[in-house]
Amino acid sequence: MGTISARVPDDLEAELEAYLEDEKLDRSTGVRKLLTEGLEDWRRERALQQLKAGEVTFTKAADRAQMNVWDFAQLCKDRDVTWVGGGHLKADLEDL
Repeated sequence: MGTISARVPDDLEAELEAYLEDEKLDRSTGVRKLLTEGLEDWRRERALQQLKAGEVTFTKAADRAQMNVWDFAQLCKDRDVTWVGGGHLKADLEDL
């Protein structure tokens, strides 16, 4: 397991300490949990942007988001991202 060190502003550190206390986590576990959640959100947002821009097919976007297609379809619906149309359907069928 790698080690990451970062300097953070005092207000962010205070908020982190409050989070750790609320969640009853040690610092390492809490930071790891927040980093995991942040990267998960980033992957999903990136996949949605790429899908919306037509850079990837629906199934590839779901894969990049590390989600199953049903959950990714719900995310698209929740974010009002249209993915059916144009060449998407044919490309998605070819991916399957």
